[in-house]
Amino acid sequence: MRLAFFSPLPPVKSGIADYSAALLDPLNKQAEVTVFTEAAGQFDPSGFDVALYQIGNNPHHSFVYDQAIETPGVIVLHEANLHHLIAGVTIRRGDWDAYLREVEFDGGAAALDYAVKHVRTLERGPDYEGVPMLRRIVSKSKGVIVHSHCVEQSVRDAGFAGPVAVIPHGAWLPDTDGFLHRQRLGIDPATPLIGIFGFLKPYKRIAESLRAFRRLLKLQPNVKMILVGEPHPELSLQPLIQSLGLGASVRVIGFTPIEDFVGYLAACDIILNLRFPTVGESSGTLLRSLGLGKAVVVSNIGSFAEYPDSICLKAPVDSTEEDTLFEYLNLLVTRPDLRKAMGRRAREWVREECNWNLVAERYTSFLQSVVDGTQWHSAAKPVAAAAPDLTPPPVEAEYIIGWAADPGAREYIETHITRLAKTLQITPRGSAQDRILEMGAYLQITPPLQSKLGYGEVRGCYFGPAGTVVHRSVESEFGDRFECDIDLFDAEKDPFPYPDEHFSTVLCCELIEHLPGDPMHMMAEINRILKPGGHLVLTTPNIVSFRAMSALLLGYHPGFFPAYIRPSGTGEAVEARHNREYAPREVADLMADAGFEVTLLESGEFLDEPKPEHNWVRYILEQCQCPTDLRGDGIYAVGAKRGPVRQRFPKWLYCGKD
Repeated sequence: MRLAFFSPLPPVKSGIADYSAALLDPLNKQAEVTVFTEAAGQFDPSGFDVALYQIGNNPHHSFVYDQAIETPGVIVLHEANLHHLIAGVTIRRGDWDAYLREVEFDGGAAALDYAVKHVRTLERGPDYEGVPMLRRIVSKSKGVIVHSHCVEQSVRDAGFAGPVAVIPHGAWLPDTDGFLHRQRLGIDPATPLIGIFGFLKPYKRIAESLRAFRRLLKLQPNVKMILVGEPHPELSLQPLIQSLGLGASVRVIGFTPIEDFVGYLAACDIILNLRFPTVGESSGTLLRSLGLGKAVVVSNIGSFAEYPDSICLKAPVDSTEEDTLFEYLNLLVTRPDLRKAMGRRAREWVREECNWNLVAERYTSFLQSVVDGTQWHSAAKPVAAAAPDLTPPPVEAEYIIGWAADPGAREYIETHITRLAKTLQITPRGSAQDRILEMGAYLQITPPLQSKLGYGEVRGCYFGPAGTVVHRSVESEFGDRFECDIDLFDAEKDPFPYPDEHFSTVLCCELIEHLPGDPMHMMAEINRILKPGGHLVLTTPNIVSFRAMSALLLGYHPGFFPAYIRPSGTGEAVEARHNREYAPREVADLMADAGFEVTLLESGEFLDEPKPEHNWVRYILEQCQCPTDLRGDGIYAVGAKRGPVRQRFPKWLYCGKD
């Protein structure tokens, strides 16, 4: 699909600009996208299948609106009111006649009469609430995308009878150091911190929140509050804070770059994201907060009322609002277990329902239905065609151990059986037509790849002189026999001796941590030899495990295998030591840069042996607002090939000049 994408992008101060930037990356994987961030001049729609317009209610979107009127396509409404935008493209341009025409078109004779008598004479402001200014843009559109059923109803009320897709707002899963921003604020980890974020307008219930916070201070005198965002001229924040006697407990941070904005979000324990009145707008700040696993309080109105009750608390917008906010804040401050549990549910919901890849899939499926003139079937998640079950059957430990070639091999397998069994468990099932390559093959789990997982051809490879092929065979204690060829080469330097798109699956287990020079060469070659959609299974020690953090805090090296290997007295080569151990999120980045979509990323047990308790490390991490997930000794990851290598030398992994 050839898609013309109209939207402002960062550094424009617009939440929709940030939204579009996040959406474009996964959208580019599914469509041929051309982005327009300003007026397109003589835009030629014949070069595209459809135009997509991100419409916001501010002047940054005037060029998007103008083009959407001139060249009908699919519009994305982030709220159910565009009056500010229309005023910007008419009144601010000195075109009162155009403004009055739009008022009449949208609101009829009564709205026009009001505008002529009061707005045109500058006696009163525009009727922002009564005249939403949607009718013109939806009448010119082929389809509409919204984020909530609340806005969907407004689109229908504006007379649109065409296709509408309710696609949840995409969400971020930030990996941000909240402790650093607490240090900037001079707030220790034990102090409860409440935050209000975004453009600090009166309708965000800031005065009500401050009054509830003042009541909370009487019970919890150590609690603090920050307000992060650009202050609105209609709300005199500092005088309000001083009049309530909150100067020592509330700080206005003001506008910050997005990195610090997210950092302050991560620093908070509780987020207030309140709105009244509302026009159905969605909140990128809210989605970031949920993605960070924060306890959030929202207003029980509009699109916010549609969020699951299990992931946020909902405050009414009636006379009980302040009382409810006080009770909610007191509950969340005094029950850290409750707020953390709610935060975990929120983050998981975001991961499952609002991830950007899923949002992009919904976009492209709806856009294609508009282009084809077919009905779009809205589902919680796109329903894929029936696919073969890739989950392999469990492989018993006794069966794996039974393939040990000698007592030394048996001792190794018994020690590492937890990891070996887990690796087989996450490896996709194969068929008689599928080929699988195990890198660094010792024949420990190689036989079950055929006998238990069903692969028709199993191949191994190992470090050695390129071009050498070693034929290996082994017999199990159960009388089964397995044979395969093992190719020798240098995975960091040599081209792999296999054709393009030859394998369905590649296992790279306990190998990448040994590579001293160029791991992306190996990743690029794995990408080349895998079929489209083929899988890479990668396991490696976890440099940020609880064990590693314990060692670091006690003053020792955090590596799983930092020791040098004693030279052999015979001069023979010895096993390679660990050169670089990885964190789980680095493994995810590595796969993404190599053209893979991560379909599984877990950590877990590595060696089947007793370990000291590390609950004290978990406690410290929690107190410092640091993530405690993915802290097992071993990293287990699976990626599906989605395209070519994206970054041959990613900056997070390589240094030096091009």
